[in-house]
Amino acid sequence: MAQNPFYVYALKDPREKPAKPFYIGKGTGNRAWEHQAQADDSPKGALIQEIRDAGHAVIHTILADDLTEHQALKIEAELIAAFGVRARGGILTNHVTPNSEVAARKIRVNVPTGCYEKAQMALALLKAAIVELAYANPDGISNADTAKYLGLQSDYGGGSKDYLSYSLLGLLMKEGKLKRVGNRHVFVER
Repeated sequence: MAQNPFYVYALKDPREKPAKPFYIGKGTGNRAWEHQAQADDSPKGALIQEIRDAGHAVIHTILADDLTEHQALKIEAELIAAFGVRARGGILTNHVTPNSEVAARKIRVNVPTGCYEKAQMALALLKAAIVELAYANPDGISNADTAKYLGLQSDYGGGSKDYLSYSLLGLLMKEGKLKRVGNRHVFVER
C-alpha cells in the first residue's frame, strides 16, 4: 500500500491516435475519475461530454503515484507548463495559464518555467481554504482571523503587516465569494 496518498494523472481523448492529454491534475482516491462522473460546464467538462457523445470514454492515466502533496503539486505544475493550456496555444483545458505575458514584456526577472503555474495553484488552494473558513463561521471572519488561523501572519522586518491575507480576502470579494460586513468577511451563498 502506498505510504503517500497523492498522485498525478492525465485525462486523455481516445479519439486521437495516440490519445492526447487534455487535462493534468493531482488527486487522491477517485479524483481522476470524478471529472467524468460529474462533468461541468468548463472547457474540460465540454470536452468530456463531446467524447461521451461520440460513444467513447475518457482515458485516465496515472502518471506518478505514492507522492506527497508537495511532490504532486510540483509535478502537476511542470506538466501543465510543458503541455501548455489552450488559452495560450497549448493542448490542456486546465484553468492555470502559463505566464507568457511576462516573458513577452521586457522585464528583467527570470521566471523559471512552472513557477507561475505553481503560484496560481497555490493561490487557488489559499482562496479555497479562506472560503472554507468563512463558510464555517457564519458571523464572518476578519483579516486577523484569516492570517492567524491559516498561518498567514507576516513577520516582515519585525512587523506584522498581514497584507497577504488582505489581498486574498480582496480577491475573494472581487470574485463574489465573500462580502464585507463591517470588519468581517462573510461567505456568499450561491
